[in-house]
Amino acid sequence: MQSKLKTVEDIFDAHLALMATDTEAWAELLDEDVIVDFPYAPSVGNPGQKRGRTALYNHIKTALVDMENLTFSNVRKYRTEDPDVIWAELHASAHVPSTGRRYEQDYVGQFKVKDGKIVYYSEYWNPVALTDAYDNT
Repeated sequence: MQSKLKTVEDIFDAHLALMATDTEAWAELLDEDVIVDFPYAPSVGNPGQKRGRTALYNHIKTALVDMENLTFSNVRKYRTEDPDVIWAELHASAHVPSTGRRYEQDYVGQFKVKDGKIVYYSEYWNPVALTDAYDNT
């Protein structure tokens, strides 16, 4: 798959397509030293950053255990002056088996690639939507 992914948009699309369906293939899109920022994560008791392919892979594998049928929709991509950087908006939906609730989240993020690998991305999301889906109280 790597040889067909030429642009940041191609790699972003593969990132969304593979994250929930084939995490092994998704991890191959990541640079060994990838950095991901989750600026609002500390507000719900989670780390605000993950560094490295292994740390991010483990984070996603753990998160997906309690997400069924994760889908992305309403994807909008915005080019920048840098051909290796885009901003994106999207909506995520999933069923959360542990609570029986729906996870409905809107994301905004920056996405950067280098030499065909994801080197950085950020995810801005609503902490209330996360706690509404996962809080057992």
